[in-house]
Amino acid sequence: MKYMGSKSRFAKAIYAKICELTPRNGRAWVEPFAGGMNMICEIPHEDGPRYANDLNRYVIALFKHLVDCKNLPEFIEKEEHRKIMKNKDAFDDWFVGYVGFCCAYNGVFGTYAGRSNTKVGTVRDYQDESKRHVLKQSLKMKEVWYCNASYDQIKIPKNSVVYCDPPYQNTTGYGVEFNHAEFWNWVRQVSKEHDVFVSEYNAPEDFECVWQSEAVSSLRAASGAGSKFSIEKLFRIAKNV
Repeated sequence: MKYMGSKSRFAKAIYAKICELTPRNGRAWVEPFAGGMNMICEIPHEDGPRYANDLNRYVIALFKHLVDCKNLPEFIEKEEHRKIMKNKDAFDDWFVGYVGFCCAYNGVFGTYAGRSNTKVGTVRDYQDESKRHVLKQSLKMKEVWYCNASYDQIKIPKNSVVYCDPPYQNTTGYGVEFNHAEFWNWVRQVSKEHDVFVSEYNAPEDFECVWQSEAVSSLRAASGAGSKFSIEKLFRIAKNV
């Protein structure tokens, strides 16, 4: 699913690097910031149990619905979209999740994307593309445990592999407030009992970069300046700390 900061392009490479550094051997895979499920859907269920958590209740409800029931709405007109976004509590959470994310522009919750004419004279249906994509994703999500909570409130099974993709620091586009200092302190504590990896552009000095790749990002620096090219990095707490 299109989602702000999605790791869909790097999911397999990141997972391969993590397994190289710390073999799963049946251990639980935990994502405190599962978002659009673009990472966890690429984690083989045969390698061990998978846990997907996200603070956004709508995205969790949507994927739980997709696993249990494949029914999704037909085309959502712009005016209908506006009314749903203004009256979220009047609708099921999964439905709000679908309208908010799958009918969104560039994965930004609450924006609108419908149909548009292309330069070659055809019509592109963005909602149908999103619908087909999430249905395909759902086929890989049947054996996932779901949770809707803050990252620091989840219960992590003993000796887990924890992969974090939090809101990136000094970027705009997430629309949420996030305390990065508290997050890194949480990672330090959790790393005492689990193998924790974090996707970010930068990390505190007591963390080491174990993988990186150049990318074109939908996120941008808070200043708005500079190009959209960035270096995606994967960190863990330095072993000599």
